[in-house]
Amino acid sequence: MNSIELNTFLKNLENNTEEMVEQIMQWSNINSGSLNVPGLERMAAVLTQAFSGLECEGNVLSLPPLKQVDSLGHTKMVDLGPMLRFWKRPKAPIQVLLVGHMDTVFELEHPFQRALRKSQNIINGPGVADMKGGICVMLNALKAFEKSPNASALGWEVLINPDEEIGSSGSASFLAERAKNHQVGLLFEPAMDEIGTLAGERKGTGNFTIVVHGRAAHAGRSFEQGRNAITLLSYIVNAVDGLNGKQEGITLNVGQIQGGGAINIVPALAIARIDVRLKKNGDELWVKDQLESIIASVEKRDGFKVELHGTFTRKPKIITGKTQELYNLVKELGQEIGQTITWKPSGGCCDGNNLAEAGLPNVDTLGVCGGAIHSEEEYLLVDSLAERTKLTTAILIRLSEKGF
Repeated sequence: MNSIELNTFLKNLENNTEEMVEQIMQWSNINSGSLNVPGLERMAAVLTQAFSGLECEGNVLSLPPLKQVDSLGHTKMVDLGPMLRFWKRPKAPIQVLLVGHMDTVFELEHPFQRALRKSQNIINGPGVADMKGGICVMLNALKAFEKSPNASALGWEVLINPDEEIGSSGSASFLAERAKNHQVGLLFEPAMDEIGTLAGERKGTGNFTIVVHGRAAHAGRSFEQGRNAITLLSYIVNAVDGLNGKQEGITLNVGQIQGGGAINIVPALAIARIDVRLKKNGDELWVKDQLESIIASVEKRDGFKVELHGTFTRKPKIITGKTQELYNLVKELGQEIGQTITWKPSGGCCDGNNLAEAGLPNVDTLGVCGGAIHSEEEYLLVDSLAERTKLTTAILIRLSEKGF
């Protein structure tokens, strides 16, 4: 299929925009925050119905619970929502893994959950860009591809997880396992900007929690008997922040602090939660050594106990080898269908990191154009729906013709 035929095949996809808008708005109205299991179960049921039109096989997977440190400093196991898997032609010579996530960062009672709206070329709402719009692009691209003349040469598998926004700890092992059965991975995170720029290299990440246990006491009668957990945590946090700038590409963000109650009580508990970003493999060792060294310098103080929880969740994604070839292919296909495709590094991470670590070349920002994700201003550009659907459909068609 040459470029003229390809454009002819793709041109009618613009007629699906209104239906896609309606579908995305319905999905956005379902709160599927990462820890809202009933909402995730409802979203899974709706998606299962939507993908059933592809006449594919499918099942629902249960994930192991997530280990968390609660506001009292106790570790607990938290249930996760279901993971969806759909597949077709698993014995075809070319196998493509398409990955999305149904969870959002918005809790059940978040005010943005009731703020869904559309005006001209913009839809505002929770998850419209990240990534219910992306799942819609994936679905419609597969529908279009199934009508192409060489579809039988390509098998595909879809994985939609419920925990991407909290690190994919429950789904990571399954993503890695399935990645080994494919030649190419396509993921549908939103584009980097309104013109469709793809994410190139991505940083790795880790999530850590530091818990300081002190000793409660009356702030007036027996202040000296107390051990102020907040004061010691403040020292630790300052030392953690001081690590920034010491190694290129490594950042440590103290994103949340909890502790204290009535101000006439010496606080016995304080908690800090830290997001770590890494530029290259091996940086994990340096960060872990530094955190452990900081804690070792204070943990023997009388009356205190300091705990470090957490781990590194994703390794950096490097654009090289077959991944570079895949990006070049996407750029060439963009030119054929009249789209300019570029990419740039991102400090963010996603399941593309997981697939890359498992050895699967992947492009991870094939979703909609928009912006302000993870905020109450999140938006999707309606005219990007057809454009991004065309791009993914073109990729699938080209892979079915020439392999990879």
